[in-house]
Amino acid sequence: MTSPNSSPVRMTHEGGITTILFNRPSAMNALDVPTAHAFLAACRALRDDPQVRVVVISGEGKAFGVGGDLTEFQQGSSIAPADLIDPLHEGVKILAALNAPVIASLHGVVAGGSLSLSMACDLAIAAEGTRFNLAYANVAANCDVSGSWSLPRLVGLRNAMQIALLSDTFDAAEALRLGLVNKVVAGDKLHEETQAMAQRLAAGPTLAYGRMKRLLRQSFETDLATQLDAERDNFTASSKTADFKEALLAFFAKRRPVFFGR
Repeated sequence: MTSPNSSPVRMTHEGGITTILFNRPSAMNALDVPTAHAFLAACRALRDDPQVRVVVISGEGKAFGVGGDLTEFQQGSSIAPADLIDPLHEGVKILAALNAPVIASLHGVVAGGSLSLSMACDLAIAAEGTRFNLAYANVAANCDVSGSWSLPRLVGLRNAMQIALLSDTFDAAEALRLGLVNKVVAGDKLHEETQAMAQRLAAGPTLAYGRMKRLLRQSFETDLATQLDAERDNFTASSKTADFKEALLAFFAKRRPVFFGR
């Protein structure tokens, strides 16, 4: 399935990999209200699709995204912040609840709400030369799109304070050191490396991925005894899946398992 090229967000699906592509290259993929609603529509479309095994989020043109489109908040505008923020937040909630892993594929500039969105993804891969800036302090605003939740979990509180309050620009190597991305690759290899990661995940045990994602995310607010119970309950549920049975057969047959995501 492919949405029209004129849409501010394009979505494609191939081989279990769904790609959400921000498609405002002339505006460096700034997030305006139509883009926010198109993003939410894409998230809703993939939410209940069992064929989705992994999601890749990327940007067309020279940037992944520069964050919110500030032209929408100029004096005299009838647009309220919630008009932009609410659909983005609903989309992030959908992505977080997916069994399918979500990969941010980053290049050019990643700033503001676009950086927050990338941090809400499960994994991130960046091209060399990518520039990052949380940027909210530069416009006298606070984080949205999960930034205040994701950032300290990824980099620790003191680093999060520095990134958020000083709003300095940093490069992909620093993003890797901080833990904001999992991998940095040559710019001309970004698509290839992203697809390789996505294909590996798409061939994996999707339901188990979903349980692992939820366990890891909840662990920051859960005491040990509760987390141990959740691990037991989720393992018990995993043991009843077709993928678990296939994994056991493959293990004892000394072959690679073939997972179907169920």
